[in-house]
Amino acid sequence: MTVATPNHSFTATLQDLIEYPSSGILSKVLLKDNNSQYTLFCLAAGTEIEEHTSTRNAVITVVEGNGNLNLEGKDIALAPGVFVFMPANAPHALQAKENLAFILTLSEQVSRATL
Repeated sequence: MTVATPNHSFTATLQDLIEYPSSGILSKVLLKDNNSQYTLFCLAAGTEIEEHTSTRNAVITVVEGNGNLNLEGKDIALAPGVFVFMPANAPHALQAKENLAFILTLSEQVSRATL
């Protein structure tokens, strides 16, 4: 499911979209435009995402499940309702302790000069 135009409203019940694979990751792009992308990630328990970086700012909003995010060397517990902002180029890795679903929002890099 992808909505490619920013000029239309979009509504979804996230629990209805969550599907866990037997292993690994299932992702669904919910909305994408020229400036941002909203993707639902569903990780099977035990799945690990190796340390990496992104050229864009990112936000993780946990919908359900539990896991651990290592962001710039700091461990952050992931549980429903947790919101994490990750600046562009920040090293991060993730582990799903149990089935884990979250929305990953990618946005343009904000210049530190404007903050």
